[in-house]
Amino acid sequence: MPSLGRLHLITDTRPGRDPLGVLRAALPVARAELVVQVRVTDDATDREAYELTRAAVALCRPYGATCLVNDRLHVALAAGADGGHVGADDLPVEAARRVLGPTAVLGATARTPGTAAVAVAAGAGYLGVGPCHATDTKTGLPDPIGPAGVRAVAGAVSVPVIAIGGVTAATVPALRAAGAYGVAVVGAISGATDPARATAELIASLTC
Repeated sequence: MPSLGRLHLITDTRPGRDPLGVLRAALPVARAELVVQVRVTDDATDREAYELTRAAVALCRPYGATCLVNDRLHVALAAGADGGHVGADDLPVEAARRVLGPTAVLGATARTPGTAAVAVAAGAGYLGVGPCHATDTKTGLPDPIGPAGVRAVAGAVSVPVIAIGGVTAATVPALRAAGAYGVAVVGAISGATDPARATAELIASLTC
């Protein structure tokens, strides 16, 4: 099973964004510490998701970085990704594990100790936990849980906890202190003027 990096970069495929350009900037900096999670908008076709994933996989391979696909597990399999991530409205974790197989990386979203424990028992190898802070990257999210919420989940499971939602380099130390193994970001890198520098700052905050 591929190792799990501490910095998860979720692709931003909204109009005007350049997800592959961001990956090209971030990968040489983070290398194997980067996990790329391909997430496309709801109106994107499977073909578009497949083409983006194939390109992302090709970029990740030379650096030993892991590439996952959010939600569309059939795309993950078809494009040769390392696994996938499922949220509350996606396939149940147990079903997702059957689809991907026993050795693939499988993450699941959780925000309470109870749902986290259920997801791990069903086959999740890591958990995306949040939102930790307010974010405008994705709409319809529940209230932020803060570092205290991360601590509650991390204390209930033995798999890596990846804190997500409004994460910046400045907020990483508190999340790490709360038990987060790593963090997942969108805007902190994709929205940065210098994505490579933003990546370096996040990596430094994760490893200090």
